[in-house]
Amino acid sequence: MQTDLARILSVSGQHGLFRYLAQARGGAIGESLETGQRRVFPATSRISTLADIAIYTSEGEMKLDEVFLALKAALGDADAPSSKAPEQEIVALFRKAIPNYDADRFYVSHMRKVVDWYDQIVKYASLDFVKEGEQTDDAEAQEA
Repeated sequence: MQTDLARILSVSGQHGLFRYLAQARGGAIGESLETGQRRVFPATSRISTLADIAIYTSEGEMKLDEVFLALKAALGDADAPSSKAPEQEIVALFRKAIPNYDADRFYVSHMRKVVDWYDQIVKYASLDFVKEGEQTDDAEAQEA
């Protein structure tokens, strides 16, 4: 099954990632990837889709799906380090996966968040991403 990063949400102040389910009267309804628990996030929540997030590199910005695939290539079959791993371990992973990342604008705290998201996508979704312009069967069914 393909993962549509435009339907995966990161909500400020909330741990984990959420699958967008529907629009609610006062916000959005999301389902935790990890627990399957549904929540309503008020319109005042800072909600970002993973498709809208990119990291800074010396050549410009790199979309998160490309970052995840670069991390997969660097890690091979090994698990990603914990987001609580020592700073040197996290930085070494990104130097290997994305050697041209912009160290002045892409901080270790950002790296930790990306590693945490990568781990959740690998465990609860898939690294087979829907390309821009394509729709998942799920999205097509909801629009019909």
